[in-house]
Amino acid sequence: GEVDAQTGMVVNLYDLKRILKEVLEEFDHKHLNLDTPYFRQVIPTTENIARVLWGILARQPSIGRLEKVRLFEDEDLSADITAEGQRTSLTRRYHFSAAHRLYSERLSEADHQRLFGKCGHPTGHGHNYVLAVTVEGAIDPDTGMVTDIPALDRVVRERVVQRFDHRNLNQDPDLAHSVPTGETLARLIWDLLVKAIPTGRLERVGLGETRETSYEYTG
Repeated sequence: GEVDAQTGMVVNLYDLKRILKEVLEEFDHKHLNLDTPYFRQVIPTTENIARVLWGILARQPSIGRLEKVRLFEDEDLSADITAEGQRTSLTRRYHFSAAHRLYSERLSEADHQRLFGKCGHPTGHGHNYVLAVTVEGAIDPDTGMVTDIPALDRVVRERVVQRFDHRNLNQDPDLAHSVPTGETLARLIWDLLVKAIPTGRLERVGLGETRETSYEYTG
């Protein structure tokens, strides 16, 4: 929404906190199948819970126009509801460690130092990468999910994690003739996954390299 000229806020945070507390009390420490009316006939997956929360919060006029509801099941699995409750996506996080050196034969030593600094040192260096794979699609009424999570885990493990974990990225055949930056790696991971997603559509690949630096590729 618009920033209120008097308060300097899009929404009053005290109102928002109060509404969220009231809404979440209906779900907190409850057996969702038995203690709430929403999941008697619907599987309480992360996607369906997020969709129910969207429906409740969207009816609260005091918080303005709802843009997104994001619900974390744990630190590596979350669901987003956007576009007036019509779009659902699931994000799954994975982890791998790899080494690389930012180097190009086409650049001078001065350019290497200017562009890459210590990241161009001949001995290379490593990162603990965090990969976020976002799949968008309709919620399957039979499973309550956007995509088959065990199948997605298997695809990412076989095509990405096993390929790059504890490897030197400069020696990967698809990276050997390019600078293996985070941008280049994120694009390669997209290419490896885009046609292998079990159900739904690959929406985004996010790659965290350090706490301060991350990359996204959306095709």
